[in-house]
Amino acid sequence: MRSSTEERPRFSDLPFGACLSGPAILTCTTLDVTIGTIIYPTMSNLFSHVEISATSSNAAAPRMSGDQGNGDQGRPGGPSTSVITKVKPKLKRPNLYRVLILNDDYTPMEFVVHVLERFFQKDAEAATKIMLHVHHHGIGECGVFTYEIAETKVTQVMDFARKHQHPLQCVMEKK
Repeated sequence: MRSSTEERPRFSDLPFGACLSGPAILTCTTLDVTIGTIIYPTMSNLFSHVEISATSSNAAAPRMSGDQGNGDQGRPGGPSTSVITKVKPKLKRPNLYRVLILNDDYTPMEFVVHVLERFFQKDAEAATKIMLHVHHHGIGECGVFTYEIAETKVTQVMDFARKHQHPLQCVMEKK
């Protein structure tokens, strides 16, 4: 047991990493990676209870002296440790939207093919096939995109059609 006048060791002096301590929380970092936050219910002689272990399987993990990885078993009344880990939120896939071209009686077929080639990177054969589908069925799918990309494509097509004085309609719908 150390006396209160004796200088306590600092983790920043250890070769394995640096630690920042607060009134009840100790956060250890090693090689710019946060290991975890350890909460100590009693802060008396804190540094005499913590040691840094550097092994290949458990590099610089803070643990209690004499702890064999089994928690506080066999040590009633001893300081307990809790490790708080951050859980990464599960990411979900973004919603997809279909970009559709609508048929009209005034826009030339060649212009629709040109739009499909220019804004949707379709080759001449695929663009012609889509254009004929629009011509016969009244609507055709140009592609499936995330919301922002679909919205941009619709705006580009509509602006391009207006610039060339064609009433071509392009819309998007959730897939």
